Amino acid sequence: MMSELKKTPLYDYYQEAGAKVIDFSGWALPVQFSSIKEEHTAVREAAGIFDVSHMGELLVEGSEAEAFLNYALTNNVSKLTETRAQYTMLCNEQGGVIDDLVIYRLGENKYLLVVNAGNTDKDFEWLKSISGFDATITNISAEYGQIAVQGPKAREIVQSHVDEDISEMKMFRFKQNMIIAGCNVILSQSGYTGEDGFEIYCDAEDTEKLWKLFTDSGVVQCGLGARDTLRLEAALPLHGQDLTEDITPVEGNMGFAVKVDKEDFIGKTVLRDQKENGAPRKLAGFELLGRGIARTNYEVTDSEGNTVGHVTSGTQSPLTKRSIGLALIDSDFHELDKAFNVRIRNKDVEAKFVKTPFHKN
Repeated sequence: MMSELKKTPLYDYYQEAGAKVIDFSGWALPVQFSSIKEEHTAVREAAGIFDVSHMGELLVEGSEAEAFLNYALTNNVSKLTETRAQYTMLCNEQGGVIDDLVIYRLGENKYLLVVNAGNTDKDFEWLKSISGFDATITNISAEYGQIAVQGPKAREIVQSHVDEDISEMKMFRFKQNMIIAGCNVILSQSGYTGEDGFEIYCDAEDTEKLWKLFTDSGVVQCGLGARDTLRLEAALPLHGQDLTEDITPVEGNMGFAVKVDKEDFIGKTVLRDQKENGAPRKLAGFELLGRGIARTNYEVTDSEGNTVGHVTSGTQSPLTKRSIGLALIDSDFHELDKAFNVRIRNKDVEAKFVKTPFHKN
């Protein structure tokens, strides 16, 4: 029932807009407004807007906040500034990914962690269970709304609504206390589509005003369906599928976010070994040569029928019509252009390994 799901500040607006709303990680969110293909194409060719207010926000403060986060997270928190954010992971002792997230340094001893919606409570409890540091963690998710404007025209559209020059802002750079339509926001050059774009963090009550500001200026409203096809074309991992508590960042091709030369951190022993000696499995891009769509957990087999892995994500690319996917496979089995099979409804469909990302802007 929709009534039992968590709702973003835009929920009532979805109803007015006639969006098709579904249950996503316990949230009522739009899967599409018009069609996935139309929304996907808009982001690749012009600009689209996404409601990502379901993402969780955790505030970490205290005299040892930096040391605490360097112990809890895989990337090097010491490299952050008050304009430079970072993609990072929360891992368990085995190196498995509890969550992947973005961290912002808002001030001295003050950090904002933006985590996946379905993992917010779990991440919060995990971080609170780490002792020995002067650091407090507060779940402030309800205070924030978040929208993402993505696409080749996103920058000029956002620029038209802000006074500061953002033409040179690079990936994971951000600005605090930016004013858009009278609303105080954090403007971050980031996204989950493989395109240029910005994520805007605002007070929850300002979300609808900002959404309408952009949609009134012609930005296409997009749902979760296009968000998934876009991120998969860009080979960006989805936690719960391509990264899990049983898949390490190194196996998931996200080893760049693991800095093994820093002080001790949770999962370091396993992750350092995998970075230095290779991981037993790897996430690889593939394309189906036969008909069908490869879905999560479909079996991957070699020419003799031996299981060599499983599909983590798959879809049909709206732009190329190719059936693409990511699979977690035995590392020594992987080779570009090598043929193998994906078991789709008890039938073996031929596939081959290809380079990722599947789409590059």
